[in-house]
Amino acid sequence: MVEETKLLYKGKAKKMYETNNPNLLIQYFTDNATAFNGVKHAVIDEKGGMNKIISAMAFGWLEKCGIATHFVEENSGREMVVKRLKMLPIEVVVRNIAAGSLVKRLGLKKGEKFPSPILEFFYKSDELGDPMINESHISVFKWADDETMKNVKEIAYKVNDCLSDKFAQAGIKLVDFKIELGFDGDGNLLVGDEITPDGARLWDAETGEVLDKDRFRHDLGDLIEGYEKILAKISRVK
Repeated sequence: MVEETKLLYKGKAKKMYETNNPNLLIQYFTDNATAFNGVKHAVIDEKGGMNKIISAMAFGWLEKCGIATHFVEENSGREMVVKRLKMLPIEVVVRNIAAGSLVKRLGLKKGEKFPSPILEFFYKSDELGDPMINESHISVFKWADDETMKNVKEIAYKVNDCLSDKFAQAGIKLVDFKIELGFDGDGNLLVGDEITPDGARLWDAETGEVLDKDRFRHDLGDLIEGYEKILAKISRVK
């Protein structure tokens, strides 16, 4: 049985614990909700447990699509057991529809569907506000070599294809999402972190209703209500 030993990391909405197995960690989802680099903050009952369930289901989809992840198994209400990874200091954002910061940066019309997905990279740094970077930065600062970046991009597109299809089956548009990747002890590049409405924009395919954390960011409605609708919809997907 995998058991917690000590706290390894505490983030905005998750805690990572070392366990009695050196190759496994326990990922704990908190009820914290933050926006605008922590400027807006609240504690929302049930959020952590719901994010754990959604993330576990999404990782299950990826595994069925042949995409390796750090997910091992669900644990208690807010916990999942995951493989220990050496994480890349890079966040990968895949955008299918114009929303969020991209609209402001490029003067786009919100809701515009792109002819192909757009990939963006951000440097993981809370102190710096996770600044946007490009592949030249990644190469010069040796955050990842060329072969790794080739694999990162291939995986990101595969994740997008898989999740877009699954969410479409649930009547949800996958607008954009963030993933993080890392190497396991055998040198395999895996999708890590989480896949939740905290880090993905999800809109109702029929009504256009926002179901993700933008409800909290921009006061668009009750956050838990949105997450409950996501859960109800994706529970029907095989």
